[in-house]
Amino acid sequence: MQPRMNAIALAAVAALTLVACGKEEPPKPAQQAAPAPAAAPAPPPPPPTITVTIGHVAPMTGGIAHLGEDNANGARLAIEQANAAKISIDGKEAKFVIVAEDDQADPKVGTTVAQKLVDAKVAGVVGHLNSGTSIPASSIYSQAGIPVISGSATNPKLTEQGYKTQFRVVGRDDQQGPAIASFLAANNKPKVVAIVDDATAYGEGLANEVEKTLKAAGIKVLPREKGTDKTTDFKAVLTKLKGRNPDAVFYGGMDATGGPMLKQARELGIKAVFAFGDGACTDKMAELAGAAAEGLICSQAGIPPQAASKQFTDGFKTKFGKDPILYSPFTYDAAWLLIESMKKANSPDPAKYLPELAKISHRGATGLIEFDEKGDRKNAEITIFALKGGKVEPIAVVQGGQTMAYNDFLTKLATSAGAVVQQVKDAAASATTAAGDAAKAAADAVKK
Repeated sequence: MQPRMNAIALAAVAALTLVACGKEEPPKPAQQAAPAPAAAPAPPPPPPTITVTIGHVAPMTGGIAHLGEDNANGARLAIEQANAAKISIDGKEAKFVIVAEDDQADPKVGTTVAQKLVDAKVAGVVGHLNSGTSIPASSIYSQAGIPVISGSATNPKLTEQGYKTQFRVVGRDDQQGPAIASFLAANNKPKVVAIVDDATAYGEGLANEVEKTLKAAGIKVLPREKGTDKTTDFKAVLTKLKGRNPDAVFYGGMDATGGPMLKQARELGIKAVFAFGDGACTDKMAELAGAAAEGLICSQAGIPPQAASKQFTDGFKTKFGKDPILYSPFTYDAAWLLIESMKKANSPDPAKYLPELAKISHRGATGLIEFDEKGDRKNAEITIFALKGGKVEPIAVVQGGQTMAYNDFLTKLATSAGAVVQQVKDAAASATTAAGDAAKAAADAVKK
């Protein structure tokens, strides 16, 4: 039995050996994948925004559309610069939008577009250009509580109505009329003056002020002659005036009608000095009247465009590729006044920023702007021009009843601006010194 037992044992050992040789290795643990890179942090959400709509109204069609476009461009430049500055109002980035309306220099259309802007819930209005449209529209804005600032309407009635929403950044005709009339009397010494107006609130109102001043100076004024703001044929009126031989003629109206009148006057042989208000105090007069325009004198109810701030004049030329014509520096300031008042009130709500507008002190493109209780600009200047070589050139500035040569005014303006710059520098130096003193005091306290 022993051999059999050995065989069995050998077989068992062999079996165990085979099992051991065939035993599977335990699986190696799977290699873990590399962790995914962390996701980039989400960009911060854009700041909340608020859209603020500002209206602008002027004649954008018709004979004085060039002046309306000039006014609109002043406001557009201000809006563009304000948006570039990323102004914050009530914690939101304000996006200013301008809505330009055409009132066609027509009082009826003026009230229609005023109501249109009210219905659109604009936050404020720059305009209108003409007194004849500004005056009837002003009651509509007043009822809606919407502030409106004109950069060119000069009839005194505009701010004599008592509306707390109405402002202007130019002088009035009862400042402009005496200025041009006094200059005419002092420099040209006429004995007889003829006056013609275009029967608009602006033209007639300005002519009335000129007449009062001339009569007060003892100068004979002929009976008033009239046209309209559409008249371009003045031959009948001029023929009558020629027979009366005036030394000077004043026309209250715009360049679109004043240019043809002056040309026809020279064709009829009238040699009188011709004087105009701001509506006809443009280079357009040389285009419309040709050589007949040479030597005319005229006034503007404010500083001339070329005396406006460099920020405005450079920005205007860059954006529009041309120089400002007349009142665009004032509509530029008007738009900025609305915006600055909203900033001060931290709200575009007219009811909230109107009190800030009424008491604002703002140094704009046309100088320091503050309003009196009527909404008129304090210490407004009137500039006297003469047309030379096809261009109206400033020759004198009247402020507070005092007349100074234009170059003297520029010197005064530069001195004033320099004083402001020095005040800013002094304030900054003072603040720096105060901060340094405070830091030193704090350090000394820590040492103790």
